[in-house]
Amino acid sequence: MADATRVQDPALRGRIMSAEEAAGLIPTGANVGMSGFTGAGYPKEVPVALARRIMAAHERGDPFRIGVWTGASTAPELDGALAKVDGIEMRLPYQSDPTCRERINAGQMDYIDIHLSHVAQFVWFGFLGHLDVAVVEVAAVLDGGRLVPSSSVGNNKTWLDQADKVILEVNRRQSLALEGMHDIYYGTRLPPHRQPIPLVHPSDRIGTPYLMCDPAKIVAIVETDQPDRNTRFTPPDETSRMIAGHVIEFLGHEVKKGRLPNTLLPLQSGVGNVANAVFAGLKDSPFENLTAYTEVLQDGMLDLVDSGKLTFASATALSLSHEAAARFEKNIEEFRQKIVLRPQEISNHPEIIRRLGIIAMNGMIEADIYGNVNSTHVMGSSIMNGIGGSGDFARNAFLSFFMTPSVAKGGTISCIVPMVSHVDHTEHDVQVVVTEQGLADLRGLAPRQRARVVIENCAHPHFRPALQDYFERAVRGAPGRHTPHLLDEALSWHARYLRHGTM
Repeated sequence: MADATRVQDPALRGRIMSAEEAAGLIPTGANVGMSGFTGAGYPKEVPVALARRIMAAHERGDPFRIGVWTGASTAPELDGALAKVDGIEMRLPYQSDPTCRERINAGQMDYIDIHLSHVAQFVWFGFLGHLDVAVVEVAAVLDGGRLVPSSSVGNNKTWLDQADKVILEVNRRQSLALEGMHDIYYGTRLPPHRQPIPLVHPSDRIGTPYLMCDPAKIVAIVETDQPDRNTRFTPPDETSRMIAGHVIEFLGHEVKKGRLPNTLLPLQSGVGNVANAVFAGLKDSPFENLTAYTEVLQDGMLDLVDSGKLTFASATALSLSHEAAARFEKNIEEFRQKIVLRPQEISNHPEIIRRLGIIAMNGMIEADIYGNVNSTHVMGSSIMNGIGGSGDFARNAFLSFFMTPSVAKGGTISCIVPMVSHVDHTEHDVQVVVTEQGLADLRGLAPRQRARVVIENCAHPHFRPALQDYFERAVRGAPGRHTPHLLDEALSWHARYLRHGTM
């Protein structure tokens, strides 16, 4: 029996069907745009049913693979299920699933790592090929093709606009009180017809609370009742707290210098325990009336909203633990006044990031002594997750931090190296490097000055002498002394780890 509170358009109730029937509408070779952003708002049942269909096809000897486009990472019921049956030909723009990662690094799945703000534009221009099907989770289907988005927005607006066929998952587990929390801006245009985006404060609402979809394109509606992949965050450890302490102390210094107000500027952070530790530290800081303009709202940011320190947060998705998700739903009426969820083409838009003067805080895998950052690859060749939105924010932020513990793998790997094995963020976009050892403010420094500050402040004591030795010999022996490198040694630390299991 169709839930009339969830599917309010009588004309569309006749398209309600099972996940298996809906999955049967997706042909092999299709490019499929699926909802989902960091484990929130992804379709829960159609991908699993599609994986079963693909496995049956493979058992018959029939090839069956699709392209999977999302907002960012999703969950085992989507990425994991399809990857395990070898059902994904091409994946983009960001992933974090272990099976996906394994297949990508084995050369069995193609992967395009894209700045999250670029995805919608790439699709509109046709750079990625044609989008055949959209599979999008929503909280409700209203009249006239209006859709109440669920716990993430991501690229859903673009999927619904561009796909030939649309399959909706209407999830009863997503609160109907989400209605009104979203701001879907339909004013973006392609060059040469672009206009300025009229958003000058994180709390500005410039669009509509609803996603819009031509009802004629909706070929299936699947009713579900499943929670998001709510991940429990590990409590901040001593290393995370030390990194957070350096960041907060530095922000206080910038306030004293008159470069930041006591309200700071709108905050952005990547996903993870270090980011949560920073927000836990901000809760006890002297800063007041904070705002956020970010991609993902995590536990630490929700705690700041609860405490009154954070007056408003703009994001594209929620990424909450079980406990925080329960608290969010219990107090959703209040949170709806302080939180807005937008399409990622707006949450990550360079124009807005630059205008608002964002303070960007993102994680990294490694940094080199000159301030180049690798945030995506292990030992140069193996993808970890992807660049996500860090590039959107780093290049355009007022203040850009990159944070990591100084060592990894039990101290066998230094996260500060002579030369990064893969470059995602050049020295031109990286302003501050932070480890538990300390903080390196690279603003206004020439390359050799940056190297000394990074080595002295951020490297682990075990690796610091070797870094100093490399730099001093490079200064003496490199062909040029602007950015001195010994090319036959620059990546030797990574090569040594691959040979011996330690740098």
